[in-house]
Amino acid sequence: MSDFLITTIMKPSYLFKHSWLIAIFSLSAAISYAQDQNSDEALNALKEGNKRFCSGQLLHTHQDLSRIDELKTGQKPFAIVVSCSDSRVTPEIVFDQGLGDIFSIRTAGNVMADYEEGSIEYAAEHLGTKLIIVMGHTSCGAVKAFMDIKHSHENRDAHHTEKLGHIESIIQKLDSEEEENEVFKTEGDVYNRAIIANVIHGVKQLRKSEPFLKEMHEDGGIQIVGAIYHIESGEVEFLNI
Repeated sequence: MSDFLITTIMKPSYLFKHSWLIAIFSLSAAISYAQDQNSDEALNALKEGNKRFCSGQLLHTHQDLSRIDELKTGQKPFAIVVSCSDSRVTPEIVFDQGLGDIFSIRTAGNVMADYEEGSIEYAAEHLGTKLIIVMGHTSCGAVKAFMDIKHSHENRDAHHTEKLGHIESIIQKLDSEEEENEVFKTEGDVYNRAIIANVIHGVKQLRKSEPFLKEMHEDGGIQIVGAIYHIESGEVEFLNI
């Protein structure tokens, strides 16, 4: 390398002007190799991505034809995110990730049964994904429907199967959660605490799930974390469960 090039690169003014390029290349490299990270590093990548989303400094990595070409031979997502089907809650967007980064499972109210647990097992056991996020969100319609149907005086004893159709199964799933029903024995902001309780239940459900997830979690092979997405701000709040 010539002395001129070395001198130019090392000039503070040059570094300052082009520091944003260095940051982008460094972060892109970090995200490209995120699949090889442990669960703590994967969690930090999601946290940093949400910070970018909230600040409007999105990188939009892994969202082009070259990424499609990279993924032709297989996938190795670095995180599993179980979230609500609500159109305002899209994990790849709120975490500033792209194709092949997140193994996404979405149901109304982020409720989980055998199909969802099987999908999570596939990603954790077969694809080697080490981080699982169960993410609820503020103003969740599924939790609100559960509250209106099961915990309002006028609807508590009514039969809603014909009116609700398959939505009834979601209501019944929420009604079966001990954490949910404990909330309604208290007073105050029941709605938001019910949303959090549903996430807590989901985390505990996966940590106890057999035959794979329970053992993998206890052995430290995977990390299962709860979170709340705030639709008012775009911020993801990670819970201590």
